[in-house]
Amino acid sequence: MRGRRRIRRWLATGTNLRRSLYLLLLGIAVLLGGVALSFQMLLLPGLNAIDSAASGVFGWFFDESKVPLAKHYAGGAMLILGIYFLYLGARFGLREVMRILNPGYEGRIVGTFLKRQVLSAGPNVVAVGGGTGLSTLLRGLKHKTSRITAVVTVTDEGGSSGRLREDKKILPPGDIRNCLVALADAEKAMTDLFQHRFEGASGSLSGHSTGNLLIAAMVDITGDFDKAVQEISHVLAIRGRVLPATLESVRLRAEMEDGSEICGEPNIVSSGLRIRRIFLDPADAAPLPEVLMAIAEADVIAIGPGSIFTSVIPPLLVPGVAQAIAESNAVKVYICNVMTQPGESDEFTASDHVHAFEANVGTRVFDHVLLNKAIPGEYLLKKYAGFGQEFVEPDTDRIRGMGLRPVAANLISETDLVRHDPMRIADSVIRIAG
Repeated sequence: MRGRRRIRRWLATGTNLRRSLYLLLLGIAVLLGGVALSFQMLLLPGLNAIDSAASGVFGWFFDESKVPLAKHYAGGAMLILGIYFLYLGARFGLREVMRILNPGYEGRIVGTFLKRQVLSAGPNVVAVGGGTGLSTLLRGLKHKTSRITAVVTVTDEGGSSGRLREDKKILPPGDIRNCLVALADAEKAMTDLFQHRFEGASGSLSGHSTGNLLIAAMVDITGDFDKAVQEISHVLAIRGRVLPATLESVRLRAEMEDGSEICGEPNIVSSGLRIRRIFLDPADAAPLPEVLMAIAEADVIAIGPGSIFTSVIPPLLVPGVAQAIAESNAVKVYICNVMTQPGESDEFTASDHVHAFEANVGTRVFDHVLLNKAIPGEYLLKKYAGFGQEFVEPDTDRIRGMGLRPVAANLISETDLVRHDPMRIADSVIRIAG
């Protein structure tokens, strides 16, 4: 099954390019046929006139016996020079077209062309989640394929997103913004602009990010959140596309271990209580049709990493999404977190994360579990322990006992933080997909 999908993908890749080459070859064949048929009547008289004029010119400088040889060498030199001029003209013309279409173009035509062809031949990947975890994965995936669909949670109620959600009555743009920037192929100055936050400012701008405000402005212009995201995608020249899991306004509602219910993502995380179940409110929010279509056509579906209850599971609670993933023939991978998160996954092992999916989603949505096996340094472990976080144990035997396929690898990038390395997790996901 996977082999057939790969063959179909390679056959489909570059269809327009092949069509153009076929037309070019057809044009050359027709042109040569026309030359052959009209040579005697149309071209030969003109060529004879040029030959006679050249003979007269060369006769001024050479003896009559040397004129044919002079014309021979001059003709060869003109052929070489003509080909060189054609090459320069095509090269400069293509560079100018590329520069107009892509302001960030650096002048490497062949390299740019080959890179884009390789990316367009990559697997069709659907990445599901939210928060910094999803954007981390996307930053790595965009170097492996340009056929990416990010399905993003829309339940954020904190910070700038929460304020815009309340004031403008729009979907929270924060996670969407992070994914757009992660997939961007635009100049760094443009992505920096989108991520800029008005820290320390007073008044209504305080705490807002420019990207959130631009998305809100585009919603006003287009009148539709999905169209606004598409327009911003064009501005940032992203590789792939970003889709909200639903266009309806939804909130998170959690049943805690003590039996109480808490509504709203910030309240759930800050409660200090262990989460038993997580729900969407309302529970019948309609999924975006493009999301279901992307899942059906995917070669690979990557879920996570990220906050298990507030970022990764919520998109799967939108009716129809989890079922579509379960029915998909794609390779399905869950990327487990590296460190636990206070108020959400305290003391969780990798298998506890998997149990959270089974308890909340109700259907199995992945076959593989990608685990980090590299243990952070002692200094970082102590630092995180001070914040109530600990290393997620990759208990592969328990996961294997659940009928899943654990894949352990070194996935972390250590600086002053312990996080997934974008390229390492992207490499691992693509490797699992074959």
